[in-house]
Amino acid sequence: MNPFFAYLNRLKLIRRWGLMRNTVPENDMEHSMQCALIAHGLAVLARERHGREVDPESVLSLALYHDVGEVITGDLPTPVKYKNPEIKAAYKAIEAMASEQLLSMLPADLRPAYRAYLRPDETTYAWKLVKAADRICAYIKCVEEQNLGNREFDQAKTLVLESIRDSILPEVAEFMEEFAPGFELSLDELSRL
Repeated sequence: MNPFFAYLNRLKLIRRWGLMRNTVPENDMEHSMQCALIAHGLAVLARERHGREVDPESVLSLALYHDVGEVITGDLPTPVKYKNPEIKAAYKAIEAMASEQLLSMLPADLRPAYRAYLRPDETTYAWKLVKAADRICAYIKCVEEQNLGNREFDQAKTLVLESIRDSILPEVAEFMEEFAPGFELSLDELSRL
């Protein structure tokens, strides 16, 4: 028996935004799906508008798996994770151990196929798109919470938006201009477009 997929199924039990009061709780499985959709969109923009040699389907898969280690580690809040270089380095080591633990749950012959997703090359353009999508997801969460009257996310939205604006990836700016405003609209407003 191999518990790999049973473990991944438990991503739906990992709560995100643990230090924030959430109007609508979010879990890692939901986040992974949203991140995959946005990362795929960024990759399509990169390929179609900017001639980047990037495979949107590979980016989608990379994004889908980008937080799976949290099924073992839990979701450490960003302000804690990046508090100082020592905590950041220690958490990176813990993430690597969690990924190796998950890989060990697969049959040996399948491990190479999953290694690229569980231990990605963080220097690639594909990974930069995934990380950008992750930030856009954080922005969307802040917008959704604000739309529900939750001021807890006001400062987070400002900080996340600043980090997105600092991105040098043209696809990110285009996504924020063309697609992000839709997340501020109600269903009725979206339906009228």
